[in-house]
Amino acid sequence: MVHPVYANLPTTIFEAMSGLARETGAINLGQGFPDEPGPEAVRRKAAEETVHGYNQYPPMRGLPGLRQAVAAHYARFQGLDLDWETEVTVTSGATEALAAAFLSLISPGDEVVLFQPLYDAYTPMVRRAGGVPRLARLEPPHWRITREMLEAAFTPNTRMVVLNNPVNPAAVIFPDEDLALLAAFCVAHDVLAVCDEVWEQIAFDGRVFKPLMAFPGMRERTVKIGSAGKMFALTGWKVGFLCAAPALTRGLAGAHQFLTFTTPPNLQAAVAWGLENCPDWFAAMPGELQRSRDRLAAGLAREGFKVLPAAGTYFLNVDLAASGVSEADRDFCLRAVREHGVAAIPVSAFYEQDAPTHIIRLCFAKRDETLDAGIERLAAARAAVIGA
Repeated sequence: MVHPVYANLPTTIFEAMSGLARETGAINLGQGFPDEPGPEAVRRKAAEETVHGYNQYPPMRGLPGLRQAVAAHYARFQGLDLDWETEVTVTSGATEALAAAFLSLISPGDEVVLFQPLYDAYTPMVRRAGGVPRLARLEPPHWRITREMLEAAFTPNTRMVVLNNPVNPAAVIFPDEDLALLAAFCVAHDVLAVCDEVWEQIAFDGRVFKPLMAFPGMRERTVKIGSAGKMFALTGWKVGFLCAAPALTRGLAGAHQFLTFTTPPNLQAAVAWGLENCPDWFAAMPGELQRSRDRLAAGLAREGFKVLPAAGTYFLNVDLAASGVSEADRDFCLRAVREHGVAAIPVSAFYEQDAPTHIIRLCFAKRDETLDAGIERLAAARAAVIGA
């Protein structure tokens, strides 16, 4: 028999909308993958390693060269002092890293605080590990963490909090005061934090990303998760990083060993090379994405849409109700893809309960012509219901 956690899981909204986009030939502003192929030098390095490098089992915890490069990268960008031998593990993507964290750190009955909107993998993985989700609700348009929210979510049975920062789909980067508040609650309640920080390199308007691990009391109780796929716009590569204190890493690596065991060595070697040799990419990439964000936001605003602020990630959100559209987010998205040829994601899909139904998410990591055509088609979808 199928485990009850998975028996009735629906097709994810991302797969459903991308499938409809493929079937109808629609512009896909839904699923978060870029039009551009990622840095050529890194891709060439992967090809070179495939032909001339080592293609047998690499070390279970990852190539030493990549683990060293990850530690050096986080020291350079975030001021973290990680020991590559005892505190860095390479995984087959960030989702596998999350699974390893949940399986190794959650015991049956442990309560896990999760912030909605959330990545749809969190709740089934937490439940499969035996955990009990405690859902806190971030409120649009500012999506802030509050003391009242944490007081309601934390209990004597809380063992873990899962934080996505920058947040998909909200596109917010939590300010220091929110992170300091969460850190204080973790310390006071003796709670572990699993931090899904895959969007950490994509911060706009001069913002500097700060990891929860850097806050007082969090160094020994935080699992930091990163993604080379997001760093280099190579979302299909599935190379992730687990960073945690040695006592935690031993358990994390044990779970990783029996999930995927290891990750393709050519991709690991290419990512290590990229982290060490591509400073221009990390300097320019956020600015290019910010320009795309601004292009999409300005175009939508001209067409009468209310666009919410986007501080990072590949995404921005539109408030349908404030844009004069009374239709629910899911209904609007289905009609937009089927009748107007543009795919978006309803933000209600990122909630398990108490979901807002008036916000849609759009991906701006696209070429200018794709964004412009998407704006035109979204405008037509809006006009069809408001009579403009």
